[in-house]
Amino acid sequence: MNVDDLEWQARMYGGIPPRMADLLLGLGQLNLVVQAAGERGEWFCALAAVRELCAARDYERAWSVIEPFAATGWKPAVTEAADVRFQMGRVEEALALVRPDEPVTEGRKWLGYALMLAKAGRVDDAIEVLAPHLEDQWLQSTLVEMTQGQERDERVLELIAPLAEGARRAKAEGKWRDPGEQALDLQAQVLERAGRADEAISNLGADVAARRYLVQNTVEFYAALLARHGRIEQLRELGTGEHAPAALKHYANALENLGREQEAETVLREIIDATDHPNHRSVLVDLLARQGRIDEAVEVARPTFEYYDCGNHLDWSVHLLVEDGRPEHALKLLDELSAEYVKEHAYSVQCMRLSLLARAGRHQEAIAEAVALPAEEYWDRDTMIAGLLEEAGCVDEAIALLRSSAESQAPLELAALLIRQGRPVEAIAGLPSVSAQREQQEARARRHTAPNPFD
Repeated sequence: MNVDDLEWQARMYGGIPPRMADLLLGLGQLNLVVQAAGERGEWFCALAAVRELCAARDYERAWSVIEPFAATGWKPAVTEAADVRFQMGRVEEALALVRPDEPVTEGRKWLGYALMLAKAGRVDDAIEVLAPHLEDQWLQSTLVEMTQGQERDERVLELIAPLAEGARRAKAEGKWRDPGEQALDLQAQVLERAGRADEAISNLGADVAARRYLVQNTVEFYAALLARHGRIEQLRELGTGEHAPAALKHYANALENLGREQEAETVLREIIDATDHPNHRSVLVDLLARQGRIDEAVEVARPTFEYYDCGNHLDWSVHLLVEDGRPEHALKLLDELSAEYVKEHAYSVQCMRLSLLARAGRHQEAIAEAVALPAEEYWDRDTMIAGLLEEAGCVDEAIALLRSSAESQAPLELAALLIRQGRPVEAIAGLPSVSAQREQQEARARRHTAPNPFD
């Protein structure tokens, strides 16, 4: 096992994926997961096993699983190993594992060390480690999160304030990006948790009113802040005015939480009639669904069913009907789609239809439709058919199909099926090794990038 293999495995999800490792653990196969980590170099098995062992306070065994991975120097494995050492009470060893070799100027390389310091109760040291690197927005968020409940809010505000001011200046100068663009939200968050909610609301409200912000998230954070502190009138003005796309959902949810559902519904319907904004439809669909008014929710969503962007609520409507026990009704939604939309979204619509047929107990019909699909257009046709066969109780046929399939995901799907059938040892033994999967991935990449001999 070497670091390149682990990098490849993490990036390409080679080997046994997290969901399969968790499935094995759920079936009581801890020893098999540990064995796969040790003998096959399965990273996600190691990760799952270590966390299971630590939960059972079997730290020595957890260390024996993670140590070979950490020895490669691969950062995720080293971080996990440090956490095991920490839980063993060997804090200095944990810190040594994640402390970067100096000199290091890249701020994120100090992240793991800062978090471990905070975990060890050395919050002031952790803050000072991050302080020189707060141009990095990720580290700004980390600073705020790791100091939650640590009585260090004043120090955090000192560090965040210049970043927030920088963002305000940047907006005034006509810029659209700045390292402090999320610092306005973070500053308000720290003020709020420090018991200074009025100040947070006043400051952020002034920024929003004067458009001294660079990202729409600031408006959303301000709306949520108003909702948390019962500022309904201010929230109404924000949620029904020019900032409605970002703030309306918070206003509607606040009304609902106050028992004013009808008022929320009325406001939403009025704004939808005036703007027909898909985000507003989402809020009303959600509100109606929570009240169990599924048919009304679907009707609100219906105008979006053939949108070509994230405003399309077809999937959501199908999900609501399935959860309500009405897959046949959901199938009717698909039947009502235009031929043009179905043609342009053939894969997603067909997959949804097969799933709904199976949900409705029409397994043989679903299988027949799946078998008729052109293999060149449906890269996972075999695994779809196998899943339908398994649901129909035809397990042997599903296994035979996956064994003969050339699809890249077939071995993993076969292993998962065998595990569900109580055959975990056979499942793991039949999987190709990480290195073999890597070779297969590289071969597929070469085929896709091979030069055209006719060019």
